[in-house]
Amino acid sequence: MTPIVLIPARLSASRLPGKPLADIGGRPMVLHVLDRAREAGIGPVAVAAGDAAIFDAVRAAGADAVLADADVPSGTDRVKLALDALDPDGRHDVVVNLQGDFPTLDPACLRAVLLPLADPAVDIGSLVSPVADAVEAVAPQVVKCACQFAPGAEVAPALYFSRQPVPWGDGPLWHHIGVYAFRRAALARFVALPPSPLEGREKLEQLRALEAGMRIAVAKVEHGPFGVDTPADLERARAMLAGTR
Repeated sequence: MTPIVLIPARLSASRLPGKPLADIGGRPMVLHVLDRAREAGIGPVAVAAGDAAIFDAVRAAGADAVLADADVPSGTDRVKLALDALDPDGRHDVVVNLQGDFPTLDPACLRAVLLPLADPAVDIGSLVSPVADAVEAVAPQVVKCACQFAPGAEVAPALYFSRQPVPWGDGPLWHHIGVYAFRRAALARFVALPPSPLEGREKLEQLRALEAGMRIAVAKVEHGPFGVDTPADLERARAMLAGTR
């Protein structure tokens, strides 16, 4: 595999406007996400910017960025546009889509998200971590993945994703982490698909792939990253990253 990591980022956010450029230790948050991706050491890293201010901040820091139109419908579409611009010759056969609001991401997660693609039948790799408690289990913002790991296995097929606690019954629940490793052909197919009924119902983009018959598999990690969505999240990230460059 020859991965490339692309970070979609845009300023529009209802709960924390302008968050990719939010200051953490004197640097925009998106640059901290870039740092974590580089530390993973899996391939080149660039930002798929939805706004000129993000593009300018990333380029001023000496990193690669592509400016996409503001009306691009999703981060995944923005990633595809950036990939086409940065790698028109198809040198990279795997594209890691890393959200721009994970400044405290453990770089090991990016290495783990590639594990499902060891199976040539898998189109998309992603991550899960154990649901921590009963509050998380019923929280709609904590997306659950219906999957079953064989004894000793680190990777399992993803059968469904929901905001509800699935599957029912005794056993672990798995929190889906929104980091994806697409085979290049799978990314091209995915963005060409129309939004699907279950995607619209659950408000989960990954269901579009499952409804189209694409295969998603997940690797488990002990702890998932937290996304910065609120001012309280931002303060938590600042505390965790205090003293970093």
